[in-house]
Amino acid sequence: MQINIVEIIAAFMVLFAIIDIPGSIPIILDIKSKSGDVEPGKATLVSFVIFLAFLYIGSPLLGIFGVDVSSFAIAGSFIIFLIGMEMVLGIELFKHNSTGGGSIVPIAFPLIAGAGSITTILSLKAEYHSINILIALILNMVIVYFVLKLTSWFERMLGIGGLHILKKVFGIILLSIAIKLFLTNTGIVLPHVM
Repeated sequence: MQINIVEIIAAFMVLFAIIDIPGSIPIILDIKSKSGDVEPGKATLVSFVIFLAFLYIGSPLLGIFGVDVSSFAIAGSFIIFLIGMEMVLGIELFKHNSTGGGSIVPIAFPLIAGAGSITTILSLKAEYHSINILIALILNMVIVYFVLKLTSWFERMLGIGGLHILKKVFGIILLSIAIKLFLTNTGIVLPHVM
């Protein structure tokens, strides 16, 4: 067990950028408006458990189901694509209930513990000691919890007009991320248009 501050900071920064919880605020607010309330503790705990599973038994876990990381990423890209479509078109594809069901899907997975962040965990494991990744992950989960806890404050601060604009913009960004994730993991290369 080797605790290394440099490794912790590096892993923290990489995970913070990939999880991008501040960038997910408009999506979380949209899900909250449809499903009632988001349970910060539940969403944080479930995403943390998913991360832990992939940190310690990642590839073998997927192997049990005969699934590779690329297939997992493609499945996540479909969910992200559908969330983006909901936000841009103002339609409802996911049936949200009023019991905080949105806390697990799509918030815990794939927004927080998505294909990109899970793949990153597997990549970091090849570079850093597991204990340092674990500490970096715990620090990120603390931030995730507080951002989820403060969604009502963000909602008041942005107002209805601000939320509507952010929802459309982030919907398009989500669609782009989903397409990139799909293309990267299928190996399809789009022609460059000049």
